[in-house]
Order: sequence, then C-alpha cells, then structure tokens
Amino acid sequence: MSLGGGNKCGSCQKTVYFAEEVQCDGRSFHKSCFLCMVCRKNLDSTTIAVHSDEIYCRACYGKKYGPKGYGFGQGAGTLSTDTGESLGIQPAAAALHQPTTNTNTSKLAQKFGGSDKCPRCGKAVYAAEKVIGAGSAWHKNGCFRCALCGKGLESTTLADKDGEIYCKACYAKNFGPKGFGYGLGAGALSHT
Repeated sequence: MSLGGGNKCGSCQKTVYFAEEVQCDGRSFHKSCFLCMVCRKNLDSTTIAVHSDEIYCRACYGKKYGPKGYGFGQGAGTLSTDTGESLGIQPAAAALHQPTTNTNTSKLAQKFGGSDKCPRCGKAVYAAEKVIGAGSAWHKNGCFRCALCGKGLESTTLADKDGEIYCKACYAKNFGPKGFGYGLGAGALSHT
C-alpha cells in the first residue's frame, strides 16, 4: 500500500481505491483495467489465466501457450488452425527437425559402446531419458518425435517404418492405403 490511499493497478499503475479494486495473483487492478492483454475482454475469477505478470482470458491463453496441432480442437470433432495471429499473438517458431543420422542398424554395434545410442542424434541414451520405439532407444525430449512433422510421440501415437518413427497421421498419409474409401474421397478432411 503506497501513500495516497491504495495499491497501484497492475495494468495502468494508477492508485486503486477499495470500491474499484479487483485482486489477482497478489496484485490489484481497477475493474476497468482487469482485461485480457490480447482481446481486451473483461475478466473474472472463472475466465482468467495468468502467465508471469500477464493476464489473459482462457481462449487467448490457450492460443498463445496451450498445446498446438491435430487433436487440440475446441469442440467435438474439430480441427483448430487458429494460432491467434489475428489477435496479435506471435506463434512460437517450431524447432527444425533433424532426421535420423545413425545408419548402423546392428544392435550389437550400437550396444558395444556401453549404453544405447539414439538413432536420431547418435548420442548415448541413459535410463532416465530412455524411451523405446521401433526397437531402438530414443531420448524422450527432443528425439522421440515424428520424422516428418516433428510432433512429440508416445507409445500410443507411434508408427514405425524402416527404423524411423512417425506420428500416426504422417504414417497414414505417406505409407497407408490410398484411394476412394481411405480418406481421400468426398467429405474427407485433407491437409494440403
């Protein structure tokens, strides 16, 4: 509490008096300043999402910091491609994907060095970071990703071909059956 009667607003930095005060995350705001930083909608205790010192409505927070990609739509059977650019949100750039560099498929040759070698980066894989997929040990963070789109994988979302790992969507698109009745006919969702 500063001299002058009240706390400073977390948005406009002016004094907030008791009658107009809204508190959030240990800070005070004017009711008129308690707005989403992106879309400027009024917020309340059920619609706010806080990130560091920034306040957002749940929708804008999800677009900026939430999961991205197929399967993270906003309702039954939807595919959301809205990244929030129209609201001024800059999407994070995806890290460049590195294809598998280890051409030696011999398990004996890979194990001879003591620990398993990751097929993607060629470095040693230790037990704390090890994930098994396509018969090989991979680093859980960074390497256990789809070879085409770079999406993080789990044992339930994994498909493999020739020692390389793919998400089920990329595998189906590139190696699955093609033709009418396999998702390429009328009424099918296609990604171009």
